[in-house]
Amino acid sequence: MLIPKPAAKRPKMSERAQQQQELHFPGWPPLWLWNRRVHHGYTTVARTLPLAMQAIDDQSKGQPAGHTLFCLWARSPDHPLVIIENPATFAAEAGFTGERAVDTWRRRMKRLVELKFIAAKKGPAGDFSYVLLQNPNVAMEWMRQSGLVQDELYGRFLVRVTDVGGLGEVEAIRSLWTAERAALAAAAAAQSAAPANALPALTNTGLPTGTTS
Repeated sequence: MLIPKPAAKRPKMSERAQQQQELHFPGWPPLWLWNRRVHHGYTTVARTLPLAMQAIDDQSKGQPAGHTLFCLWARSPDHPLVIIENPATFAAEAGFTGERAVDTWRRRMKRLVELKFIAAKKGPAGDFSYVLLQNPNVAMEWMRQSGLVQDELYGRFLVRVTDVGGLGEVEAIRSLWTAERAALAAAAAAQSAAPANALPALTNTGLPTGTTS
């Protein structure tokens, strides 16, 4: 009786890349190559960030803020919280110069808050002393449901987020928003049926404003 052999384990993406490197760039000097296991100064970045940056720029015409977001990720200590002690440094790294460089940077940061890519708290360095980097996949979905991402770009985002195994994050936030909307609807129904002043007024939850499901 023939016993089928187990299927060969598929190499990891990095292993396949190494095989292709040895084929196409044999003997390439290691000093020219970046390896995060060897070199210092790296952070973990979402693979969908380039698409998120494009979506941001599309919604900040004349004042593109995508690169400003990338600079925040590049400064993060492999942790969502970025502490900003000198806004001028961040403004310069984002490419802003001159007397109004920090003001220009702050306008871009405000747009990133509006688009849900970051949250910010005031501190010693001003309005953006403490910056929380939010999941760009969730922010992209919020933009989509708010009618702020075109079909073509959103389609490419869905393909990419599926490729990298992040679609579950998108589905999870959709489910959360659905539950929150249902809770708001139930609270509104209860409020309308109750005597005046019997229930507190509904508050703004920050749910997407569009209707895309």
